[in-house]
Amino acid sequence: MQKEKILGIELGSTRIKSVLIDSDFKILAQGSFQWENQLKNGFWTYSLDDVQKGLQQSFTNLCNNYKSTYNEELDSIKSLGFSAMMHGYLAFDKKGNVLVPFRTWRNTTTGKASEILTKEMSFNIPIRWSISHLYQAILDSEEHVKNIDYITTLAGYVHWKLTGEKVLGVGDASGMFPIDSNTNTYDQKMVDKFNALIKGNNLPWTLLDILPKVAVAGENGGVLTKDGISYLNANSILQEGIITAPPEGDAGTGMVATNAIAVKTGNVSAGTSVFAMIVLDKPLQHAHEEIDMVTTPSGNAVAMVHCNNCTSDINAWSNLLHQFSQRLGVDIPITKVYELMYSCALDGDIDCGGLLSYNYISGEPTTRMIQGRPLFMRLPDANFTFENFAKTHLYSSVATLKIGMDILVTKEAVQVDKLFGHGGFFTTKGTGQKIMADMLKTPVSVMETSGEGGSWGMAILSAFTYLGYGTSLDSFLENQVFKGEFIDTITPNLSNKGVDQFMKNYISSLEVEKKASETFIDIKE
Repeated sequence: MQKEKILGIELGSTRIKSVLIDSDFKILAQGSFQWENQLKNGFWTYSLDDVQKGLQQSFTNLCNNYKSTYNEELDSIKSLGFSAMMHGYLAFDKKGNVLVPFRTWRNTTTGKASEILTKEMSFNIPIRWSISHLYQAILDSEEHVKNIDYITTLAGYVHWKLTGEKVLGVGDASGMFPIDSNTNTYDQKMVDKFNALIKGNNLPWTLLDILPKVAVAGENGGVLTKDGISYLNANSILQEGIITAPPEGDAGTGMVATNAIAVKTGNVSAGTSVFAMIVLDKPLQHAHEEIDMVTTPSGNAVAMVHCNNCTSDINAWSNLLHQFSQRLGVDIPITKVYELMYSCALDGDIDCGGLLSYNYISGEPTTRMIQGRPLFMRLPDANFTFENFAKTHLYSSVATLKIGMDILVTKEAVQVDKLFGHGGFFTTKGTGQKIMADMLKTPVSVMETSGEGGSWGMAILSAFTYLGYGTSLDSFLENQVFKGEFIDTITPNLSNKGVDQFMKNYISSLEVEKKASETFIDIKE
């Protein structure tokens, strides 16, 4: 193949996916690695050994896919980039040793820090953010804090290993600490407030000493090093000096993958977690605990509604039904069971027939749940059918997102001209899209490329670094990447009052979920 090749890799919550594209932004090859987070010593985490193992396996699978497709080895690429789950906490000492196991976005142990920081800064600092994890460690007098030389996100860590550069894309950085969109770096006034807050702790560092440098989309994030090639196990394939894009978070790559970085556009990423990103044309009037303020990869202000839980409970029920089919001697593939859960949901009653569920595998900050307890219940006279069962779980996957989005629409009068969906929730054609549109009461569009998700979005950002030639990112996407792209739009049924009834039951019964988390305790805890 003669076309120039560009690589994007994203470390998602369940898959590490690699995508190779050409200079026309078409996918040439893909590779992936399945993994899962683990709850260890009270923290949701991934082992850094698994990070390297997963990257190597995902990249190897991509190379094999390329060779089988084109009957030649992948021997060169022009640029590459890495993205990953945003937020969380990775802290290192001066020798580059990790000080505590990686604490992911899923942890809900930083409530006190989040509360204090939000009050001190008059700015919503969510519990997922890296600064909340750092300050909670300070409040808890954790021994490792005095030895911190650098903190970063998962994408920043991988980029550091591959390039030696302690840099972060502005979108990912905005999930560590508030960003000033006028300067596209950390908000200096808030930096000063944080340093004043920790002054009495006599730490050997101040905040900017330990945070990554911030870069915007299109900037050179550094080059692939010899050590980086070894880390990726690509000695016979890649060469030193390949340019890299600034590492980004999955929110930013989702915006890119759906061409949703212009003002008044938005996207919904729905998989293990679910979040909506709305690019603002004006600042919000008030701070809301349910709304994060982050940025696009270019630094524009974005209102983000982030919910920890989306499809994991659907996956669990699908697995149970798959096991049941095996007991019957039928052995329906898990993918088919999953597809049936979605397709049958559209045949359910408009209000789910008196069924209700909470999909809280982990805690859920939007509804102020510290711990998660997946819960399913029904009224005695409920219309207990498989179709209603399926629809209930799909509604539940979006319900918490709806609570946050309603705040933006009703209290802040935020306008959304376009809302694009991507992620596993939209895999079954039409179903997730229809459920999302009805729940949010707004049209939801899906592109042909939406299934490619963040890894493809990261490849596009890598292409922008290599091919952008001074144009803006939104212009690059609109006029080059997505020119002529087919868009499928589903409009909501605004006369459907079933959503309102479901949400009324959902909100009024949150106390049941809270009580379950307080009383149904793992005996090992």
